[in-house]
Amino acid sequence: MRVTMATMSRNYNDAIDALNTLQTPYAVIEARRQAGLRPDAQSVKEMRAYLARIGYSSHDLDRLNILHVAGTKGKGSTCAFADSILAHYRKRHEIPKKSGLFISPHLIAVRERIRIDSKPISEELFAKYFFQVWDMLEKSRAAEDVVALGTKPIYARYLTLLSYHVFLQEGVDLAVYETGIGGEFDATNVVDRPVASAISTLGIDHVFVLGHTIEEIAWHKAGIMKSGSPAFTVEQAPSALRVLRERAVEKGVDLKVLNIDSRLKGVQIRPDADFQKKNATLAIALVETALSRLDRSFASSPEALPQEFVDGLEQVVWRGRCEIKLEGKVVWHLDGAHTVDSLNTAARWFSGQCVERTGPKALIFNQQGRPEAINFLEGLYNATKSAADGSSFQHVIFCSNITYAGSGYKKDFVNRQHDPEAVKRLTQQHAFAEKWALLDPSANISVCSSIEEAINRVRDVGNTVGEKETVQALITGSLHLVGGALAILEGDDAL
Repeated sequence: MRVTMATMSRNYNDAIDALNTLQTPYAVIEARRQAGLRPDAQSVKEMRAYLARIGYSSHDLDRLNILHVAGTKGKGSTCAFADSILAHYRKRHEIPKKSGLFISPHLIAVRERIRIDSKPISEELFAKYFFQVWDMLEKSRAAEDVVALGTKPIYARYLTLLSYHVFLQEGVDLAVYETGIGGEFDATNVVDRPVASAISTLGIDHVFVLGHTIEEIAWHKAGIMKSGSPAFTVEQAPSALRVLRERAVEKGVDLKVLNIDSRLKGVQIRPDADFQKKNATLAIALVETALSRLDRSFASSPEALPQEFVDGLEQVVWRGRCEIKLEGKVVWHLDGAHTVDSLNTAARWFSGQCVERTGPKALIFNQQGRPEAINFLEGLYNATKSAADGSSFQHVIFCSNITYAGSGYKKDFVNRQHDPEAVKRLTQQHAFAEKWALLDPSANISVCSSIEEAINRVRDVGNTVGEKETVQALITGSLHLVGGALAILEGDDAL
């Protein structure tokens, strides 16, 4: 059904309902997959057309002084670190006047993706600007030779378009942008003159869109590098780094490969691991580059980080990543992880947190619509199993990403991109359960139709443990799962 001005009102829930109509249905995605159709240069051309349709050009985006970040692992953390550093710098120096942050996906509410001064924009502001963009797309005849009149970009691209409108209208003068998938053909890549770009650690992910090799993936990620703008990366697999360097030469870009910043010694980075210090290193380089342009009084020191940088790094808030919540007899550990490497990292972090605690361990896991995720489980098991008896989690629960047992998805979590029959039948979850049973026959394995049901099962285990024990529960895999869990643990409106 096409949503029109006549069929909608104008509040936040209405905006989310309208936004959800822009999701590409599973049947269409599958047809494209079967036909081998992938995003190409036309995707960016269409985004430029939609940008023109709401009254902007890529030149207007220069006012946002964008820091652009791509990567497979750590790009979200890099963006969060950069945004937090900017927040602390702004408090003391009033520069930038306003900062923006655009990320994906969201954890609890869609408006989390668009933040001003580190805070998700309000429901009222989201709805106001959402419908302004909606109406302009309905009425404008700009670029009709590229996109049909009255059409709108798909879900993620619409939100990208909306973020530009929000930030420009609200006077943001420095914005951090996380790419969605890839880089070269990503919706965010209409930015022609970023202040700087960064590419975090690369790995294998989104293979249908980006390719099956690290070299193909590196080619896509390198697409955000722009002539005239410095670019940064960290240690990569040799073949990936070779591709990044080749593309930098092609684009005339000065690409710097950074070791972990020596000034991080003594800074409390969480978790205290090299992968996170690499993300912090990229954030430091991005912000130093930006402040060198925006603040004439700013001067970086090779000896020590400014206190604002230290505070930003140590006090960063990045929900759903290495997060711990205490609830009665359950200690919840939440860490979104969508690749083999990131899951292994999550497992090692969890195991380290459990060393000095007693009580059973429980796992809640899902990766919807990704058959290859079944191969992630062995690494997760090996990273958490006991050296004494080979056991891992005593309780293992595989659930769908449906939020509530009774009412289904929270509006912000509606996802039409997965096979509805597979979700209904819990096809992937049963496959996960069978795999885990082979890995650890002693585990108590179950399948649940909702996140709420899975959480309640762990709570039930908590009611049976001894007085000095707690259940050590890890919720990992899909960020949609982690976000849904946080919504249940903290209430619908928690952000």
